Amino acid sequence: MAMKPRPETAPPRCVRCGAALHGSAGAEAVPTGECERCYLDQHPARPSLPWPIEAAFAEALVEALDLREHDTGLHSRRVACHTRVLAQRISTDPEFLHQIYWGALLHDLGKIGVPDDVLLKAGALDPQEWALMRQHPETGSRIVRRLPGMDIAADIVLCHEERFDGTGYPRGLKGDAIPIGARLFAIIDTLDAITSDRPYRSGQSFEHATAEIIRGAGTQFDPLAVDTMLAEEATLRRMVATKCIQGLPEDAPPVRP
Repeated sequence: MAMKPRPETAPPRCVRCGAALHGSAGAEAVPTGECERCYLDQHPARPSLPWPIEAAFAEALVEALDLREHDTGLHSRRVACHTRVLAQRISTDPEFLHQIYWGALLHDLGKIGVPDDVLLKAGALDPQEWALMRQHPETGSRIVRRLPGMDIAADIVLCHEERFDGTGYPRGLKGDAIPIGARLFAIIDTLDAITSDRPYRSGQSFEHATAEIIRGAGTQFDPLAVDTMLAEEATLRRMVATKCIQGLPEDAPPVRP
């Protein structure tokens, strides 16, 4: 007897924008039922600003830059929201938290000056290419520092590739010489990298990522920042789950089970 084809199942939809959802996590992984874009738009860590048009333009610019390297353009908004989540554990100063968000959001702004053949190269960079790539924190920091009152944010951009043991770049800063915002950002950026799909591998689990970060405490990461991450485990789990839910256009075809 011929097997009947299994019925197609309509994908679940975002409760806010109505976009069809798909992804490795499944809609049930996100209790809010939102796509990632709506989740980030409503995230409590996203600051309310007196200049919403300018802020929206900055986020759109960063999204366009993210699209050069990432499958979605939401990497920078994601790490900005969740770096601020960690920062709220150590400060309640609104201005400090405001700059944490913008420093994390703009962390890779300097890559605007890195050519595609270097930034998107599939293989290892040669010494000349690597020297060019290592300039991006200083390039981005110079741009952000031109904005009035953004020195803390500019320091995050400058120091986001530093390591706690002093082996990072561009200045080889060590320990507390690295601004706390950059130390918190390093945790979130690594968590996002490990749990994201790459052309050469699938994203790893939240548990795998946190174990890797814990192993890096004292070398790559500030142990205090690692403890802060563990204290916000529930929020960060939601971050990982939500990014696995991608919004599809309204006319997306049904998903085959």
